[in-house]
Amino acid sequence: MSVLFTNAIVLTMDASRTPLKNAFVGVEGERIVFVGTSRPQGHFDREIDCAGKVLLPGFVNAHTHLPMTLMRGFAGGHDLHSWLNDYIFPTEARLDDRAVAAGAALGLAEMIATGVTCVADMYMRTGVIAEEIVKAGLSANLSCGGVYFGAEEDFSQDNCGDCRNQRQLTEQWHGYNGGQIRVDASIHAEYTSNAPLWRWMADYGREHGLRMHVHVSETVSEHHGSIERNGATPLQALDRYGVWDNGGIAAHCVYTTPEDWQLMKDKGVTCVHNPWSNLKLGSGIAPIPGMKQAGVNVALGSDGMSSHNGADLFSDMKLAACLPCGAQRDPLAMGAWDALEMATVNGAAALGRTDTGRVAEGCVADLILVDLSAPNLTPCHDPAQLLVYSAQPSNVVMNMARGQVIYENGVFSTIDLARVRAEVEEYALPLLFG
Repeated sequence: MSVLFTNAIVLTMDASRTPLKNAFVGVEGERIVFVGTSRPQGHFDREIDCAGKVLLPGFVNAHTHLPMTLMRGFAGGHDLHSWLNDYIFPTEARLDDRAVAAGAALGLAEMIATGVTCVADMYMRTGVIAEEIVKAGLSANLSCGGVYFGAEEDFSQDNCGDCRNQRQLTEQWHGYNGGQIRVDASIHAEYTSNAPLWRWMADYGREHGLRMHVHVSETVSEHHGSIERNGATPLQALDRYGVWDNGGIAAHCVYTTPEDWQLMKDKGVTCVHNPWSNLKLGSGIAPIPGMKQAGVNVALGSDGMSSHNGADLFSDMKLAACLPCGAQRDPLAMGAWDALEMATVNGAAALGRTDTGRVAEGCVADLILVDLSAPNLTPCHDPAQLLVYSAQPSNVVMNMARGQVIYENGVFSTIDLARVRAEVEEYALPLLFG
């Protein structure tokens, strides 16, 4: 199907940061085929009048745990490690495929309605999540979050369940449907694994051309614990075993150091900033201006809905833009365009997806429309300022992923929300909580 967007304010997310006004964007199949201020020639199956609306790339949520929607609001008021070990891990042990599917579908519906078109998700039973993402129409980089608590001398790829999970996930899903699904190698974190798994996962990723996805220096205890155990920060300890050789994602990075940042820049490792989750869990505030100044790519993630309590990247953009300004008492420490880039083009780079995150000819048609006529977005002096500091998820009126309109004016076209709610309420929640 072909679609022509007309009369739009377009944020292309190119280096100029200049909005196009009264612009046209043409889509054929999964790709953008035209961007300009004059009407393109030819016939389009559908025209969408975007007067009073801004068209921009769909958001890339670069660090998520989709099925954790099932634990939204559960066991709040604890630090990360107490929350995980005393509440979340025991609850997750009761999950089965059907519950994971229900939680993932609920999370995807929320993300679609808030403008997300691509995710990097780390969770167990990952193949089930892949099936839900394909049905929903988004793109995703998926990882299983490898853990290993056994003795180093007892490790083998056959007795480590996440080695088996990694092989199965890669063989079944990597490159699915022209890259709609990509698989990342992954280690949950330095403190939930040890050197034999790091070496195995690094070797496997290198052999199969996979990027890496790891939680890094999220809390002060994790960061200093690694220094005590390894004589090195988590990033540097993992690097000794080749974990970052293909680049990838380091989620959180709250306590990373300038030496870490140089490593990240050199190895092509993105910091995925999770400001809302980190604040709610009392983990701290990542030093984003320092990382950016060091040349590190910075993207945005919501983390799990159980710690963020939502999938609202608008709230994360606002925090990402405002926190450094308040912390440094400098209104220029971070700006609206910086936050928008984290949520779009930088997120695409984090996932190794150079053909999304921008409105440009040849890119995947991952696009969202935001209605500027809403009271909270009136008047419009600067669309970037409005999107970061004023917009809410309810202002998203259309989501197009891979050239398919999957959400429009409150209606989902790829997710049966009533069925998903029934699965969550009648099956998944009783399974987890009785």
